[in-house]
Amino acid sequence: MIDAQDATRFRRLGTLTIFAVYFVILVGGIVRASGAGMGCPDWPTCFGQWVPPTHESQLPANYHEIYAARGYESTTFNPLKTWTEYTNRLVGVTIGFLIFLTAWTSRVYLKADKAIFYLALSVFLLVGFQGWLGSAVVASNLKPLMITLHMLLALFIVALLIYAIARSQKPLLQAIDSHWLTPRFALVLKIAMAMTLLQVAMGTQVREAVDYIAHEHSYIDRQYWRDSFPIVFYIHRSFSSIILFTNLWLAWQIYQQADKQSLLLRTAYLLVGLIVTAILAGVSLDRLGFPAVAQPVHLLMANLIFGAQFFIFICLNYSSGKAN
Repeated sequence: MIDAQDATRFRRLGTLTIFAVYFVILVGGIVRASGAGMGCPDWPTCFGQWVPPTHESQLPANYHEIYAARGYESTTFNPLKTWTEYTNRLVGVTIGFLIFLTAWTSRVYLKADKAIFYLALSVFLLVGFQGWLGSAVVASNLKPLMITLHMLLALFIVALLIYAIARSQKPLLQAIDSHWLTPRFALVLKIAMAMTLLQVAMGTQVREAVDYIAHEHSYIDRQYWRDSFPIVFYIHRSFSSIILFTNLWLAWQIYQQADKQSLLLRTAYLLVGLIVTAILAGVSLDRLGFPAVAQPVHLLMANLIFGAQFFIFICLNYSSGKAN
């Protein structure tokens, strides 16, 4: 038997960690949208300091030459971009501590359910790899492929965390009444999850193109960026309608039969709200001159959508008795 206080502590800490990871994804999106990714051209220090400068006068007079010799020829100190990137790093370090504590508290499940402990431990190890990958992103001078890998790994880490926390609440999820959901629902849910991943993949291609366009425009004149969008942007935009109607069908199936206080129904409401928000953010990028605030919101919604779908998938498997 697991001590109730220990189980509650793990669940609360794990849930806080999930929200914190989503927050760092949002901050990372802000960094990327603002062009602050190279605000700190070195890692783990920032301009050679553990606490970055606030004014150019605090740097060596020849710092341009120093970083040009390291392969960063266009390095120019910008306090806003430097502190934006530095804040991103601080948030990332905080996440690391939270995930360590989550892994530490999960040890109470070593006898009752070892999988929870190993899931939490895997997340901790992956976060260490994610930190190394972050340094590789900086070292690569923000190569689009490296940035995309960095984001996809964050998505995978969140999925493992969600599964670990859900598994710790297995009796609660097994008690959910889902007998009225047909095998077709489960199939459509899997298709919807695959579609979300495909949409995220296309979104990374759009963001890679936007990064290049933004650099060409020096991150100004956003209203002209749309003129150079690649064809994948228009596919990505149209595909959002299919995703919306597919998930609306899933939510409607749950709404028709589920109890109004059901965890499944509340998650379905959340899912629809996230998709609508993502689409509205996408429309603003398309029609309102690519506002900077919409980029990180759009990215965050994509990650949250997959998380909500994955949670419904877990609930369905436990409530139907398919998962151990």
